[in-house]
Amino acid sequence: MEPAELTALLTPEGLRLVDELGAVDSTAEVAAAVSRLRAAGLSPDLVSAAVGQARLRTRARAKFGAFADRMLFTRAGLEQATRLSIGARHAGRFRDAGLTRIADLGCGIGGDALALAGLGLEVLAVDADETTAALAAYNLAPFADTATVRHARAEDVDLAGVDAVWLDPARRTAGHTETTRVGAGDWSPPLEWVFDLSSRMPAGIKLGPAFDRALIPADAEAQWITVDGSTIELVLWTGALARAGIRRAALVVRGEAAAEVTASGDAPDVPVRALGAFVHEPEGAVIRARLIGEVARGLDAGMLAPGIAYLTSDAALTNPFVQSFRVRERLPFDVKALARALRERGIGTLEIKKRGVDVDPAALRTKLKLHGPESATLLLTRIDDKRVALLADRV
Repeated sequence: MEPAELTALLTPEGLRLVDELGAVDSTAEVAAAVSRLRAAGLSPDLVSAAVGQARLRTRARAKFGAFADRMLFTRAGLEQATRLSIGARHAGRFRDAGLTRIADLGCGIGGDALALAGLGLEVLAVDADETTAALAAYNLAPFADTATVRHARAEDVDLAGVDAVWLDPARRTAGHTETTRVGAGDWSPPLEWVFDLSSRMPAGIKLGPAFDRALIPADAEAQWITVDGSTIELVLWTGALARAGIRRAALVVRGEAAAEVTASGDAPDVPVRALGAFVHEPEGAVIRARLIGEVARGLDAGMLAPGIAYLTSDAALTNPFVQSFRVRERLPFDVKALARALRERGIGTLEIKKRGVDVDPAALRTKLKLHGPESATLLLTRIDDKRVALLADRV
């Protein structure tokens, strides 16, 4: 957001305009809103800021629910913000540890600080970007008695009187993806500073789920989190916020339900076994936490193949840490033969999942020319170093 847009937005007229616009999301809705407001004689900066905020609020409802309708965002801030339901779980850990004065260092638009303040904790929210700090101050205004926002670098904040910290370090090297290894010095604030601070006081550190495991401090609890099928983050907990004896954890949330598997370290994988009546795909948090073996033992399952995150069993068991499929039959991997087999079975709706094979599901779906009233799941993987196609049904 440009400074002129922020100045126009943070006025009674600008805020009232955003509220009046309501839901705006599609390109057609945006174009119509811009045309109408410009025709009414409003300034380009005000129109751009108001319509942009209305669109971001609409999208933010997936993370913040009804709270989104009174918040302000930047596009990057919304993308990086913790979902309010997950933020509330993090805040609960601070509260349950008896830590009541929290510094949120790198608060962004204030999502985590909002969750902390919502549980009655005192929050000092800090961000190095002036625009972002201004939006955080607006978002935290309902908690003015317990939440303070400051524009500053995390490293420069006086933490006297603070019980614990929440940190969300940002990668400052452009062009990195989740699977790119990023050096400890390529973060803001630097990871050396972050980890030093976390060794001296209780801390929660939010990172991407693909964070380099070699950089995780040995005494931290590493908790990977999957929400509705998407693995969204890794949180490192230290000091009083780390649970005794736990070094690896996978939290899986679906809707209002949550389940967690924990261990004192990486769990060894279970042995490979022959294809059984069921195939289970572990949730992303379980895979990232390397707790597949822990989950497999609870299902009386074995690995379907070495190094591939599919389990198989004959026991009619499932749990929240896997998606389970009942195997119908093994089909030819050849595209023409596969298309013929699916056509003979009348399968017109097909979910395609793959692990360990180089296949583009969208391209394959086009080639299969599906038609018919039946539905199924196709699992593409490797068994005994051979590509296989398993026709299955979700349990």
